[in-house]
Amino acid sequence: MVEYRIDRRSGVATYLQIVQQTRQALRLGLLEPGDKLPTAREVVEATAINPNTVLKAYRELEREGLVEARRGLGTFVRRTLGAAPADSPLRGELAEWAARARQAGLERDDVAALFTAVLDDQFGDPQRQKQHQKQHQDQQPQATQGDPV
Repeated sequence: MVEYRIDRRSGVATYLQIVQQTRQALRLGLLEPGDKLPTAREVVEATAINPNTVLKAYRELEREGLVEARRGLGTFVRRTLGAAPADSPLRGELAEWAARARQAGLERDDVAALFTAVLDDQFGDPQRQKQHQKQHQDQQPQATQGDPV
């Protein structure tokens, strides 16, 4: 079962932290279809947050089709995300890299910024891709009546 950790100083809404941590557990294979999420009461007891916050997170996950609420039984995983199991060799390599970065004196935010920059280089920056698509659409000539399609 997943255990949520809430960082009140992160600037990220509490319900979004729950959503993000659940997605991460799904990506890593820590949660699988049929697994039960902790009840709102269990999350509240472990994190001291408002039960409505937990319910909001679970509704968002349900809206995304990742979980389903079963009346009187709880909330259960419907599907997983990605294909990066927690025991992947890549995780070990990444852990070694993070340890080297820490030994080099980098702080968590420095490592996160560096990692994000590399991700953007390798997979593209989603913001830049959206801007590029919009610019490309704006530059396309608009078809008028009588123009061949």
